[in-house]
Amino acid sequence: MLTLLWILAACLAGGLLSVLLAALLSLGVTAARIPLLVSFAVGALLGAVFLEILPYALTRSSSVEAATATVLAGLLLFFVLEKLVLWRHCHETDCEAHDPPQPAPDQGHGHGHGRDHGHDHGRSGALILVGDTFHNFVDGILIAAAFMADWQLGLVTAAAIITHEVPQELSNFLILLHSGYTRRRAILYNLISGFAMVIGGIVAWLALSPLMQWVPSLVALAAASMLYVAVADLIPGLHRRPELSATVQQTALIGLGVATIWVVSRIVDHVV
Repeated sequence: MLTLLWILAACLAGGLLSVLLAALLSLGVTAARIPLLVSFAVGALLGAVFLEILPYALTRSSSVEAATATVLAGLLLFFVLEKLVLWRHCHETDCEAHDPPQPAPDQGHGHGHGRDHGHDHGRSGALILVGDTFHNFVDGILIAAAFMADWQLGLVTAAAIITHEVPQELSNFLILLHSGYTRRRAILYNLISGFAMVIGGIVAWLALSPLMQWVPSLVALAAASMLYVAVADLIPGLHRRPELSATVQQTALIGLGVATIWVVSRIVDHVV
């Protein structure tokens, strides 16, 4: 029972504390600057996928082919999910699937919609929440496994996950704001997604051995979600500003996002 308490405490800290820290870091971000910081979110997502999540799935999977097939299936799944969201919005008057796209305003004013800063009607936000929930669930399983092996290893693992989660949750938070969510809703939905870590920890404590074989598949699905959102939803929006200065700024912020994930990964590797 003491082990379960350690697991619950660590999962609460990992799933909820990282969200609150990311929200605090984003307090200085104004609505007009959110589209600019989406570039950083793209870099953080791509860095998390290719430097952490996908390598984990490939090395833990029964075969490389199985892991990559899961990523492919995940990309198709999130394509279909996005189509369903588009069809839902086609019943509204401003269906972007049929109407010509409007240029995103630089300052986020003038369209009569208080939060419509060139956002995508919530598509990116909804998809990133699905993928982040998978990821948090898997993190809960990993924390539980570490604590069941040794409580010190569990503490180090939980600290490492929190360190990993803060920049990722910051990027997710920015994506939700970019998708039209208010700060209050973005925090609430991120907290709900973070609670999946607690569920993963409890489920793993109850039945760890059968669940461990599903970890690579769940991680691969999380990678597919983040990759799809970055490449299919966010990067096309960056192309709406083709001028050289914007391109240099976007490229630098994407590189900064990737570098942030890489630095955090190296720090955690040395600690563990």
